[in-house]
Amino acid sequence: MENHLILKAYAVYLPIVLTLTFFVAKSLFKSGKVFMLDIFHQREDIAEATNRLFKVGFYLLNIGFALVILEIYAGNTIGYQDIIEILSYKIGGFSIYLGVMLFLNMFLFFRGKRKSKKPETENISPIVPA
Repeated sequence: MENHLILKAYAVYLPIVLTLTFFVAKSLFKSGKVFMLDIFHQREDIAEATNRLFKVGFYLLNIGFALVILEIYAGNTIGYQDIIEILSYKIGGFSIYLGVMLFLNMFLFFRGKRKSKKPETENISPIVPA
């Protein structure tokens, strides 16, 4: 009976975390395109390519993490209450992790924007005659 409940829990957990991941990624990278265009001075080809690479990395990190924390073990006897509590802990923890990843990506966007606004003369080291 316990294995049956754990399989049901996996059947609930996986679609929820995958849906959350895809929703956050779609929102973040749809809005992030504006930042990428600004960072790369309206060069749409580079901005789009970089945004796609960030999106793939975001998927890999988050789906990988969701699978790493997938294991459900609650001892010899497990009931519906245990499954619900375990799922709420895992999905809640994953949601917090996704929020942290979202803010990390936003930080990277803002940092890239700030660096792209620096005058070109700050990025060039002075030539000192020998």
